[in-house]
Amino acid sequence: MRRRRSCQGARFEVRRSKYTASSETTGSGLLEKEEAMKWSWRIGRLAGIDVYMHATFLILLAWVGISHYRLRQSMADVVSGLGFIVALFAIVVLHELGHALTARRFGIRTRDITLLPIGGVARLERMPEDPRQELLVALAGPAVNVVLAGILLLVTLPAGAIAPISEIDLVGGNFLVKLMWINVILAAFNLIPAFPMDGGRVLRALLAMRMDYVRATAIASSVGQALAFGFGFIGLLYNPFLVFIALFVWMGAAAEASTVQIKSALGGIPVSTATVTDFRSLSPRDSLQQALEHVLGGFQHDFPVVEQGRLVGVLTRGDLLTNLAQKGPQARVEEAMNERFQTADFSEMLELALSRLQSYKCLTLPVHRNGSLVGVLTMDNVGEFLMIQSALRGGPGAGRIKIAAGLAQ
Repeated sequence: MRRRRSCQGARFEVRRSKYTASSETTGSGLLEKEEAMKWSWRIGRLAGIDVYMHATFLILLAWVGISHYRLRQSMADVVSGLGFIVALFAIVVLHELGHALTARRFGIRTRDITLLPIGGVARLERMPEDPRQELLVALAGPAVNVVLAGILLLVTLPAGAIAPISEIDLVGGNFLVKLMWINVILAAFNLIPAFPMDGGRVLRALLAMRMDYVRATAIASSVGQALAFGFGFIGLLYNPFLVFIALFVWMGAAAEASTVQIKSALGGIPVSTATVTDFRSLSPRDSLQQALEHVLGGFQHDFPVVEQGRLVGVLTRGDLLTNLAQKGPQARVEEAMNERFQTADFSEMLELALSRLQSYKCLTLPVHRNGSLVGVLTMDNVGEFLMIQSALRGGPGAGRIKIAAGLAQ
């Protein structure tokens, strides 16, 4: 019995009895079965959305515990510090949940929420195309923090426990007051008009109500990078942590601009335009040596596997190399191929196919037309297509577009 292998994040499955494909490619159910993010662990599920914790979050917990212990050599301080961090990241989850639930109102699902040392990340399927909807989604997260800060203010105000933020200490002090100020800081920080913070999306949405979306993104990205330069300069003089924030903002702004550039360039273009139709396929009974010869011959890196005219799997370069090392060159393709994979239709929009390539890290999409395999689509092909299109139009950003497409794999 052959072991079942899957291309990461895939739900397209072609059965041996007939060539059929399920087109479900998004949703939290998919991520329950597949790895959402390397070095992350699923810690729960809220409102139908998986919540993951990245391994580096443990480093933060360790740093907080050690920092609190060194101040007064007290285990009570350590427990208090760790409890505060856990409460802080519960607030971060609620912040991201605000984005996710607002996006759900507009028919946009959230794949997962991941906790990182620098905050949380909610992976939406896509951003709303309507600027007003994007504005509401972007504001929903900070709005959660404002509401929480208001509730904590009402709770602590009667007891006279409110203290200015300048008097808040790392160790000790009123736990609820510290949480209140944390919510105020999170709301203010996230509204800085720079990608990838919420304020950058708010600025882009406001601009997009008056101008083209691509131009609005370019302006918002430029504003973000200008702010990043300012953060970096101030950080070099006073606080090195601001340099880290500056790098984070600069890269986020550049990535957002490149992503929108790609989306604009691919708008209205069918998959057939970038499909490689001169390709090699393999049989399940072929040896891995035969596949290796095709790779070394320069034909392609990933191969559709066909049996009696039916698409039954995909052999990727990574699986080929892994099985060559473990089983040797005489092992059969059927022992290494992925039996669950994604496909693309010859007539669908290239933008949608690229989204699947990026989101689920499946490097090759077999392309079919009327149930027959007619070609393959890879990230490299899309990048080369973008370069050619940009060159034909005289665009100066071809190299930048290809780099962005490659990094999105």
